[in-house]
Amino acid sequence: MRPFQFPKDFLFGSATAGVQVEGGDRNNNWYVWAQQGHIKDGSDILRAGDHWNRYREDIALLSQMHHKVYRMGIEWSRIEPEKGRFDEQAVAHYRDVLSRLIQNHICPLVTLHHFTYPIWLDKEGGFASKQIVSHFKRYTAFVVERLGDLVSEYITINEPNVFLLNSYVAGMWPPGKKDIPLAYQIFVNMSLCHFAAYELIHKIRRQRGFPGKTMVGVANHLRVFDPLRKGRTPDSFIAEKEQFFFQDAFADYMTTGTLPFPARLFVPQGHEGHYADFIGINYYSRNIVNAVDLKTFVQPDRPVNDLGWEIYPDGLRILCETFYERYHLPIWITENGVCDNNDVLRVRFIAEHLRAVKKAIDKGVPVERYYHWSLMDNFEWLEGESARFGLVYVDYETQRRIIKKSGRFYARICEDGGCTEELIREYNLA
Repeated sequence: MRPFQFPKDFLFGSATAGVQVEGGDRNNNWYVWAQQGHIKDGSDILRAGDHWNRYREDIALLSQMHHKVYRMGIEWSRIEPEKGRFDEQAVAHYRDVLSRLIQNHICPLVTLHHFTYPIWLDKEGGFASKQIVSHFKRYTAFVVERLGDLVSEYITINEPNVFLLNSYVAGMWPPGKKDIPLAYQIFVNMSLCHFAAYELIHKIRRQRGFPGKTMVGVANHLRVFDPLRKGRTPDSFIAEKEQFFFQDAFADYMTTGTLPFPARLFVPQGHEGHYADFIGINYYSRNIVNAVDLKTFVQPDRPVNDLGWEIYPDGLRILCETFYERYHLPIWITENGVCDNNDVLRVRFIAEHLRAVKKAIDKGVPVERYYHWSLMDNFEWLEGESARFGLVYVDYETQRRIIKKSGRFYARICEDGGCTEELIREYNLA
């Protein structure tokens, strides 16, 4: 590997999500799901990383590791524990978190919805509720009114495609549905929530004169879909269709309010517009598509992470180039990471994925930020505490934090603005 350097204004940081790190939240639909025995290792969200109580320590780690940006979640179930009733203590907590980040010269990016919501909303049907848009607008408006002086950058919804697929098609996540017509309605409702929140955030911050440039978008889970047999083959046809239905339809509609013909005939009309100030890319792997059995698999010679996902760094370059060409908006890598419990893959993973980002920049793509997933080990949904993505090791029994080798490596990249020849030698990346 050769050294590479990023532009001086490029921002490095990391990301977390509320339920995955905070701990202690019994008012959340994922708490109920865990109590029903759906988590593979038997853990639940009550322990997680105890970030709710240890955020000061964790912000100190961010500063020590030279992170300049940090993506964090505001947890709806804490802000609005009962419909229409907001919790002032939760507001005060998040204000302190944001204030301390700013004091440490770390710019916060706030996610409003990251797969979870309050139990009261779950009882109404979640995103299937007929009142979901008004509920989401009320929640969004409250957050921006009360916290908007401290944060100017927002992700309205994290990975809407993953949420919909796992919750309403595969039935693996709450509410455990396998209902395609309902999934379509969820897609529409989430999009309408995003449109409303995008406009509301801009309106409130403008009217209140809050400082900072308002930036709002979606964190899109994107993959590369490659056919097993290239050329004009059934594999290529199926790969193209999978890509559209898995990710392109979501990104197109939530960014522009419309879809290509004939798909636009199946979504509400009259929303054509501008609903993103950046394109957020969450990238982990690619799909190799085989039309014979409609299964995706990993080529036998490719490296994989601890969950069996292929490690394919060049996919990040491909997606940056593709989605910039499509929307001509700045690119933020809002998640990129690897499940690596023994921390033997993560150093090279980071180096090779950042090199892919630099290649995209060299081709004229305005990639502005990289948020590594994750700052710390966390509750990884169905995997529970068994899948470790963190730059910082968390001993769940004691809540002790230890910066991993990969965390020290990434800290050097954050400090130096790239991967130096010395760093390559020190970490045996040549």
